[in-house]
Amino acid sequence: MSPETGLSLCRRTAGCGCAGVDINAVSPPIFPPWIFLLKMRSGLNAGEKLMKYFALASFLAIFTVTNTNQAYAEPAENKDSYLHEVVVSASLQPISLQKTGNAVTVISSDDIEKSNATMVSDLLRDVPGLAVSRSGVLGSTTQLRMRGSEANHVLVMIDGVEVNDSSQGDEFNWAHLPAMGIERIEIVRGPQSSLWGSDAMAGVVNIITKKSDAPFQGGLYTEAGSHGTNHSGFRVGGSGETHHINLSGSRISSDGENISRQGGEEDGYENDTLNLNAGWQPMDNLSLSVTGRQTEGESEFDGVDYYVTGLPEDADNESEFRQRFVRMQAELVLLEDRWKQRVALAVSRHDNENFSIDTLTGSTSSRKKQYSYLSSLSWAEQTQLLSFLAERETEDFTQKGPISFFGDDPNQKQSRKTDSLALEYRITLWDDLTLAASVRHDDNTEFKNANTRHFEASYVLPDSGTRFRAAYGTAVKNPTFTERYGFYSSSSFFPFRGNPDLEPEESKGWEVGVDQAFMDGDLFIELTYFKAKLENEINGFVYDPLNFVTTAENVDGTSDREGIEATLDAKLTATLGFKASYTYTDATEPNSVTGNDVDELRRARHLASATLNWSPTSKLNVSLNAQYTGIQDDIFFPPYPQSSQVLELDDYTVLNFTANYQMNKQLSLYTRLDNLLDEDYEEVYGFQSLGFGAVAGVRYNFSQ
Repeated sequence: MSPETGLSLCRRTAGCGCAGVDINAVSPPIFPPWIFLLKMRSGLNAGEKLMKYFALASFLAIFTVTNTNQAYAEPAENKDSYLHEVVVSASLQPISLQKTGNAVTVISSDDIEKSNATMVSDLLRDVPGLAVSRSGVLGSTTQLRMRGSEANHVLVMIDGVEVNDSSQGDEFNWAHLPAMGIERIEIVRGPQSSLWGSDAMAGVVNIITKKSDAPFQGGLYTEAGSHGTNHSGFRVGGSGETHHINLSGSRISSDGENISRQGGEEDGYENDTLNLNAGWQPMDNLSLSVTGRQTEGESEFDGVDYYVTGLPEDADNESEFRQRFVRMQAELVLLEDRWKQRVALAVSRHDNENFSIDTLTGSTSSRKKQYSYLSSLSWAEQTQLLSFLAERETEDFTQKGPISFFGDDPNQKQSRKTDSLALEYRITLWDDLTLAASVRHDDNTEFKNANTRHFEASYVLPDSGTRFRAAYGTAVKNPTFTERYGFYSSSSFFPFRGNPDLEPEESKGWEVGVDQAFMDGDLFIELTYFKAKLENEINGFVYDPLNFVTTAENVDGTSDREGIEATLDAKLTATLGFKASYTYTDATEPNSVTGNDVDELRRARHLASATLNWSPTSKLNVSLNAQYTGIQDDIFFPPYPQSSQVLELDDYTVLNFTANYQMNKQLSLYTRLDNLLDEDYEEVYGFQSLGFGAVAGVRYNFSQ
């Protein structure tokens, strides 16, 4: 069974051609403030203790107050305007960016439209700390790793619905998320389990769809391009004083391209998506809302030659998928907007079926329900905020498939339930210093109770455009259904059997960062150092010689992740802008045989991107984007009796071009040129990526 099955992702090595299973205070120093982050590199143990006991928050406050005369004293009213942007997912209540100690990136509606991106995963490649791996063409399995974490350590939300797929290793398959109809994307990096639970070990990606902001508005678009790709969609809606509604839809179809190193069969793709976002305010202090989303389609994929090459080979395989997400909530505001209460119900469903030569070979499905109550009270002129969350989550997992020749039966149903309580306290002092702490207790029917916590600090140096931030958190990740109960026997010499005795993974992580605006805000720089330790990491591909199967096991020792994230955003002239990001990640794990530390798979140490944006007139915008991925390790499973091999994937640079031309108020034309240099590269060993491609499209928008 190929990793393109849609049944499950190999958690650590998806695309490897294995069983396709989810295996898937103190005196201020005399050095300038910028040197502080570099000094932390040589004193990690001390720094970690500071973070653990939250003394670093006090250090930052005292340091910045006593060193105001050293740092960028030039007054500039606009230097910190970016800090007032509101983010939803960095706290239990929306807060401004200056009030969070976490590293946060926001992709705006304008960024999305200028990129002309078809899929959201293409937008995330420019975000520091994120690594995207797609095994082949459009619609192929696509994983996202954050700061060297596993793909299922990142929580993904769409309009408040947690959309990670419990039937595919608790990952979200980014292959099927179009960029159409999305208003903004928030990426919060670092452990967030104290707010959002098990799946948020490495961070959160929060996707917010568009709302109508006019009495009646809508739009149409259509595009066509290389590889027989067509993409069309619509949006229609309206809003008034007490209501809003927005309905959008899209259809993507592609003939695809061959992804195997040999053969010529093209692997096609179809995706139909419909999204609803609506709300009603029957009273001044009461609001009701509902969001819903459905995505369904099919993806063709190749098999794996387990007998000769161990590599992908042409095959008549197909995966059909359906995703359905819905959320309903009511919010009541009392005490002159100081007490907010919210009740919500969110449901996500995933169904995946696999076919070989039009014959059903197996399927998985999952359903997650979340019932939540959130109460937030602010006082002292809203400088203090206390939030309480009570949540119940139920998850169901179903696997179906043919009974093997030896009588092995994969058909099963499993479930689990988690009751959670979370508390968050935030305080802002002198309008510049924000401190926050949060704790969460999870009572799970399958595992021991878990307690997680998070502390953070953010200090804005007045009239300087400088902000210091720091955060420390603990996190847990519960074993997945597939790791515990998965049953796959038809795709390799050694079938996979889950291990119900797995223990949750546990992590501790911290970060320090500094943001600086120069030249009245025309130049903005962010720098972050992060470090995390992971215990009980689950290896999802362990050979059991007694039973001649592979299984999942907790790894002894500690897996380490540390690195640096840097971003630059510059307005070079009135018409020319430049953005760049760089990430250094050192992610290692203990070797299950030797115990020595080895590099984690598909975690390039060096990632970088740069975008040059030019708007010579108010109607024309063009962008040139370069994305660099450094050397990284991957794994190859050759035919039996050879053992698995760790191989090195070459580094590569992909150059992309986009252009948008606004013909009039309603009509615009656009184009996108992908992989301009026709770079030949692989993000997953054995799966070819697409070469040069061109897309041309037209948009028509109306509003009244």
